[in-house]
Amino acid sequence: MKLVASISQGLEKEGAKELIELGAKSVKASRRHILFEADMACLYRIHLRARLSFRFLRELFRFPCHGPHELYSGIQTSIDWENWLQPQQSFRVDVTGFGEGLSHTHFTALQVKNAIIDLQRERWGLRSSIDLNNPDICFHLHLSNFQAVLSVDGSNSSLHKRGYRPAVGIAPIKETLAAGLMRMTEWDGTKHLVDPLCGSGTFLIEAVSILLGIKPGIDRKFLFMNWPDFNTALWEKELKIAQKIKPLNKKLPKIIGCEVDETISQFANDNVRKAGLENYIEIINCPFQEFPLPPGLGLLVCNPPYGKRIGDENELPILYKQLGEYCKTKASGWDLWLLNGNPNLSKYLGMKASRRFQVNNGSIDCRWLNYKIK
Repeated sequence: MKLVASISQGLEKEGAKELIELGAKSVKASRRHILFEADMACLYRIHLRARLSFRFLRELFRFPCHGPHELYSGIQTSIDWENWLQPQQSFRVDVTGFGEGLSHTHFTALQVKNAIIDLQRERWGLRSSIDLNNPDICFHLHLSNFQAVLSVDGSNSSLHKRGYRPAVGIAPIKETLAAGLMRMTEWDGTKHLVDPLCGSGTFLIEAVSILLGIKPGIDRKFLFMNWPDFNTALWEKELKIAQKIKPLNKKLPKIIGCEVDETISQFANDNVRKAGLENYIEIINCPFQEFPLPPGLGLLVCNPPYGKRIGDENELPILYKQLGEYCKTKASGWDLWLLNGNPNLSKYLGMKASRRFQVNNGSIDCRWLNYKIK
């Protein structure tokens, strides 16, 4: 099968590595997407285990498309609709991209929906209902370069929603992005891990989940279970393998989150508990300036405010100065990894980054900066 993974900009290389580890073939990273091939077992495996991508689309058919009429007829003749969508099943259509005479995704989705429903009425005198929130099948149409690609989505909602985070801070980082950034640090559980501005605890939860081999998709319901070629025996085999957690044969170092806001630190504690990681992660409610780091070496990771969604940009230089001072006086020999969405602020740390990676946090262009603290 030909598939495409949707991923945050900047994580494509790391996401491609993850998919190869999980058995994907012909993997090719492009901007915000990874194209690859997989058999059915691999498709189930990546939905269960992949932490970095937030959507997997399976290509069903591609055809030339120069306008609404060609789209309508192309959809009707694209696949065996009797096999893929029974009238008693509900569906949703998601659209990306634009084509000739198809400049509004809502109008394009309507054309696809009408083509499917008209065909059903003609064949059976019955039609499927539309369900935007909980469909049996989710079709995805992508338009570009006078071509339409019809795919099916393996899940109903973005895979960044792990289920452990009902409580979030004001501007939370997505779990998929946090997982990718933590992979890039190459933290392997041999050194302490501290987030001095931990918010809802996402960095720490994702880092420990990766280390323990906890699979993010184990408790999900997937839409591919409604596909006509769903293989129950193969799915149960992959699920059983994914449910096995390798026991840790070593004691983990200190993994601590520091959060000054009492309400948000309580959120973080709730999230850690919901993720089942309360034996590994400690959340402390205090300003990071008052927090003594554990003895030994470690990693500091954080996503401080950058004045885009939270924080007053005029007051933030003080926070960055304090963070820089804290690192230099308390964390000599440690590494700092900091997600920065405002280059005017990172200079106030008073340190020079040894490595920098471009990533997008939602719509914000950011840098994942690595500092060797002297």
